[in-house]
Amino acid sequence: MRVRRRRFERLGQHRRRLSRPVISVGNLSLGGTGKSPVVAAITRWLIDQGQRPAILSRGYARADHVDGVVVVADGNAILDTVERSGDEPLMLARQVSGAIVCVSPDRHLSGTMAEQLGATVHVLDDGFQHLELARDLDILVTSVGEIPNGRVIPAGRLREPKDAAARAHVLVVSDATAGAAAAEAWALGISQACGARRALGAPVGIGASFDVAQGEPGSGLRADRVLAVAGIANPDRFVTALKDDGWNVVDAMRFADHHRYTPADSASIANRAAAAAATAVFTTDKDAVRLEAVAEAALQTRLYRVPLHLEFDPPGVLFESVGAVLT
Repeated sequence: MRVRRRRFERLGQHRRRLSRPVISVGNLSLGGTGKSPVVAAITRWLIDQGQRPAILSRGYARADHVDGVVVVADGNAILDTVERSGDEPLMLARQVSGAIVCVSPDRHLSGTMAEQLGATVHVLDDGFQHLELARDLDILVTSVGEIPNGRVIPAGRLREPKDAAARAHVLVVSDATAGAAAAEAWALGISQACGARRALGAPVGIGASFDVAQGEPGSGLRADRVLAVAGIANPDRFVTALKDDGWNVVDAMRFADHHRYTPADSASIANRAAAAAATAVFTTDKDAVRLEAVAEAALQTRLYRVPLHLEFDPPGVLFESVGAVLT
C-alpha cells in the first residue's frame, strides 16, 4: 500500500477528478472506528448548508454484485435493497434523508452518476485508501492510541503504515476530548483535530413488533429487560453503550460484521430473548437493515433499532474544514 500511495502522489495527474468537490472520510485500521456516523454527520451538515450531497460507497459485503452503479437513494427516495446496496449504504440513505447515495467499486463512475442526479458535493465513504479518485479534503477517523500503537496487517489491524496518517487534513478521534484529539493529531503529524463523543438516541421500533400505542419511540422502555443484538466490527461497544446509558441489558448476542441474518438467526434471537425473559430486543441501525427482513415471522419480542449520534469537540473544526472546500 505504501508503494501504491507514493506512486499516486508522484503521478498525481493519474488520479481522476469529479466536477464537484470530494470530501473523503476513512480510517487506517480495519473497521470499528466510527467512520459511518462521521459520514452521516457531515452529510447532514451539508444539507443544512443548502448543498445536495452524494455519498459514494463501495458497497462492501453486497449479496448481489451489480455491474455499474447502484443508486441506493436519489435524494428524494430510497430506490434499492440491502442485497444490491450493502448494509452501510442503505443505513446511511435512511439516516440522512435528502442525500444521494451511490454504490460502485468505481467511485468516479458513481460520482459522475451522482452529478447527473444533481449532486453539488461528494462524501467519499471509506476513502482514505481509495487513491484513484482525487479529493479536496481527507478526514481520518480513529480512536486514541489505535494508530500510534498499531501494527500493519497481518501482525495488527492497520491497513497501511502509521506514517500514512500524516496525509490527512483533519483527524476525528472517537470517544475523545478536544485535548486528547489534539495530542493524537500532534503525534501523527496532522494539523487539525477534534474529538467525537458518541451518544445513543431514543430506540425506534421496527415493523409489526412495535406497538404504536406506546407513543413516541423509546417511551415506556426503561423498565424493559433488553436483549442486545449486534453484528458490527465492535459489538461489545454497542452493548457497553446501552448499559452506560442506563438500559437493563440482561443478555447479548454478537455476530460478525456485516452478518446476513437468516430466519434461523431470528429464531435463535427469539429463543434467547425468551430464555432471558427479555421484553425488548435492541439492535444497531446497521444490523436493522438486514435483521428486519427476517425478524417478523419468528420474533415475538418487540424489536428496536438504536440510532447513534456524534457530538464534536470542539464543534467547529470539522465543519469549518468541510465548508472551506465548498468556496
